[in-house]
Amino acid sequence: MINLAALGGIRTWAPMAESGFTSVFFLLFGVLTFFIPVSLITAELATTWPHSGGVYAWIKHAFGHRLGYLAIWLLWIQNMLWFPTMLSFLASSITFIFDPDLSQSRPLTFIFALFLFWGATFTNLKGIKASSILSSIGAVCGTFIPSFVLIGLGVWWFSDARPIEISFTGASFIPNLKSVEQMALLAGVIISLLGIEMSAVHANDVHNPQKNYPRAILFSSILLILFSVLGVLSIAMVVPKAKLLLSAGCLQAFAFFFNSLDLSFLTSIMALVITVGGLGSLATWIMGPAKGLIAAARQEDLSPALRTINAQGVPQNFLILQAGIVSLLSIAFLFLPTINAAYWIFLVLTTQLYLVMYFLLFTAVIKLRKSASTTHRPFKVPGGMIGLWFFSIVGFLSSLFALVIAFFPPAQIEPGSKRLYILSLLITMCIMILLPMFIAKVRAKRAAA
Repeated sequence: MINLAALGGIRTWAPMAESGFTSVFFLLFGVLTFFIPVSLITAELATTWPHSGGVYAWIKHAFGHRLGYLAIWLLWIQNMLWFPTMLSFLASSITFIFDPDLSQSRPLTFIFALFLFWGATFTNLKGIKASSILSSIGAVCGTFIPSFVLIGLGVWWFSDARPIEISFTGASFIPNLKSVEQMALLAGVIISLLGIEMSAVHANDVHNPQKNYPRAILFSSILLILFSVLGVLSIAMVVPKAKLLLSAGCLQAFAFFFNSLDLSFLTSIMALVITVGGLGSLATWIMGPAKGLIAAARQEDLSPALRTINAQGVPQNFLILQAGIVSLLSIAFLFLPTINAAYWIFLVLTTQLYLVMYFLLFTAVIKLRKSASTTHRPFKVPGGMIGLWFFSIVGFLSSLFALVIAFFPPAQIEPGSKRLYILSLLITMCIMILLPMFIAKVRAKRAAA
């Protein structure tokens, strides 16, 4: 249930719906080659080192502080790039309440992005109590209510033999493996599966984890596939691919369903519910990765001013810096050709940087099985060393494939020059990965002087 709540959110369904019925193939591929290997590997790490800092601690145990800090840095920096996608989703939800045509207004999206993020940041500055209230509301409004309503409407539409926009055939299920543009849509699916390591910390709470945790992962996989497939197809069935908006696709589907029932006023109500839910999720993610990065940082990694905690136990200066970075990134909404293009670029960068962190995890678990072989492990990846190597290699290769294929824009996205698009992604990735090392080197030189 924790996995379903964390990964089954409605926000990721519109990018997956771009691939129509093929999204089911991509979901199966992602769950089998990525979700299951990552779940098993992080469960072994989380149960063996349950109280020592998560991703940072696991990779630090294997490769030392520098790579451990790089891992937690990647989790934080990909969050900075994910925030604009979340903000454009929320901006679309707000504008849908008044006029759906405004959801693709670039100036409005930029203004709402600034207003929403700074508002959520100031809420976090008041302490964990205010943030937790928003998070609790967000879990209900942002995930469960709109998801079940959308799936229910989709099931009703299909069972009533209404006209649909996609075909359910073998040819439409299997992607064209020779088409880079179609395979690039896999990035939209992989991002919906990122973050499973967050729930792995609960593996130690499972009774007899060696036996029952794999069962929980299998059950999670089945539910995740079923839940996501029904939600994605509910959108793809009624919203034409050429008109699908990545930031507002779910609301387009709601509008279609409610209009057909002569209940169009419910679209605005659902947009409001999704907005409230999204704000709760935003408040949670503003604080979590930031505190993780600060906890892992040493003197040479971050300035003491950024690690300062206020009276409410909040890293105030760091959160304000974070809001400034997101504000600068959101300027992209004003200059990129469309909101769809901006949304996709941020989504791809988020996915790629997150996958680099997973590369470290896949190699760390093998290293630790050898270097810390005597450490008690309440849960081990099934199959001994052969099983560990198998799941690590499968996860590594699927991540590498997703990372590389994401450099190529899908046919539905118009980012401008394809060569410039690929080069921009590559340069941005390199800068984001090398930046913490550069900061540490500069600070070390200043300390020595």
